[in-house]
This record gives sequence, structure tokens and C-alpha cells, in this order.
Amino acid sequence: MNYVAQHGQTTESNYPYTAGQGNAGSCQNRGSPVAYVSSVQTVQRYSASQLMAAIAQGPVSVTVEADRTAFQGYTGGVLNTSACGTQLDHAITAVGYGQQDGTNFYIVRNSWGPTWGDAGYIKIAAVEGTAGICGIQQTSVWPKMR
Repeated sequence: MNYVAQHGQTTESNYPYTAGQGNAGSCQNRGSPVAYVSSVQTVQRYSASQLMAAIAQGPVSVTVEADRTAFQGYTGGVLNTSACGTQLDHAITAVGYGQQDGTNFYIVRNSWGPTWGDAGYIKIAAVEGTAGICGIQQTSVWPKMR
């Protein structure tokens, strides 16, 4: 986000994600910026209520451990297991939250496309006072836009 604060952000249509299509390489300069970040806010660690408060302001960049089967094999429902670990290795975007069968959860958009998870999304249980399921409550930031 610090990069976006300095240089701006273009649209996905100008700069589409292509790594999943066998296109590895360096970043390109494509398109004019359409959005700028004025500052980056850090969400209080281990706090489900603070992460939900940040999500209520807009999308939040969250980090999770995504290298385990519990995360990679997600197909629906609320993910609520310690089996995915807390060693952060993947950044994704929390876009909402809700409650299902008495369990609070975050709605998170993954970057692996619509064939993964629940049409590209995952519901991760919100657990107050911990690192969170898959470590989601360890390192989260959200932008204030110009």
C-alpha cells in the first residue's frame, strides 16, 4: 500500500492478474493511476472486533497461512480449524463479515480466481484474542484514500 500511496493504482482491466496462466515475470507499468492512498492504517493484532471495524470502513488487506490443505481445499461453509496454521505466507482481501450458526466470520476474496473456494471467496471464523484462523488476525492493514 505504501507503493500505491506514492504511485497510485490502476484498474484490473488495465493490468490483469496473469500469474495463474503460466506468465511469470516482472511488474509492468500499465495504465494511468485511478486511485491513491493517503495513509495506511494498521489493525490491532489479535482483535476480531477491530478487524471487523476496519472492514466496515472498506476492504482490508489481511495475511494468512495458505499453504496447507485446510485452506487450499476450502469449498464452502465457515473455515474454523487450527489445521491451516499461522505462519503467514499469503495476502488477500477481507471484504465483509457476518454470522452463521452463531459463528462470526470474515468474508475474504482470494486471488486464485472464481474456481477456487466459494466462487473465489472464503469465510474464515473470527476468534477474538487470538492470531485467528489461518493467522488472519496477525497482520492487517487498510488504506485511507485520497
